[in-house]
Amino acid sequence: MKKITALIMSLLMITSLAACGSNGTNPPAPSEPESSQTESAPTSEPESTASSESENETAGGSGSNTLVVYFSMPETTNPDESSMTDEERNSTVIIDGEVLGNTQYVAYVIQENTGADLFRIEPEVPYPTDHDTLVDQAAEEQDNGARPAIKDTIENFDQYDTVFVGYPNWWGDMPMILYTFFDTYDFSGKTIIPFNTHGGSGFSNTINTIAELEPDATIYEDGFTISRNNVQEAEPDILEWLNEFCFCQSSLMRINISVYLLSLKCKEG
Repeated sequence: MKKITALIMSLLMITSLAACGSNGTNPPAPSEPESSQTESAPTSEPESTASSESENETAGGSGSNTLVVYFSMPETTNPDESSMTDEERNSTVIIDGEVLGNTQYVAYVIQENTGADLFRIEPEVPYPTDHDTLVDQAAEEQDNGARPAIKDTIENFDQYDTVFVGYPNWWGDMPMILYTFFDTYDFSGKTIIPFNTHGGSGFSNTINTIAELEPDATIYEDGFTISRNNVQEAEPDILEWLNEFCFCQSSLMRINISVYLLSLKCKEG
């Protein structure tokens, strides 16, 4: 019996190390756009509807209890950096010839290394692609307390215990479509883990805002925030952040608990 217990505990240690030490190097596969912004104004823009629809199929369908939700809008889908404007370059990351939005890229790295489901927030009425027009619209929405409609919904939202929520910093706040998102879903009893991209202002006061919007949720205050200038090389920093609270491959963590309980039964027997 002692040998069986020792074997089980060895398995526990191995899976624990795997769960907390995952150090994947491949960036998430491409797909949709996102937005990075200037310190106070958005630089953002639309992305392809087809890719977002395929991504959102994973939300509510895999049985995972973890979800990564993000809003992201690059200002171009053209991977030729030489032809990009400064605004387009600031709002995108190019990985293996694919154009991703800044927040989109961070969301993909988190999803790939946690095994979570993925959902992209897209407006029912697309945002304008012209930078100045977009900036003006974002400011107007904020002034009016607008709640832009979201195109898709998350099936079986109740199944998720932990929700990563990602967004760019627009005018020192979350884009107003994030307010729509928080108004739409009940986060009671869930853990919200924020992440964002910015042009110099970090989270601003958005974590406190989320806490006010979702008073019955647990907010992880040490969220991940990164300047748009550093997103391209952000994967090691994202993995280090995930490992700080042992969130890589949470399914393995659940196995650890099961193995531990089994070891206790063996000791009792």
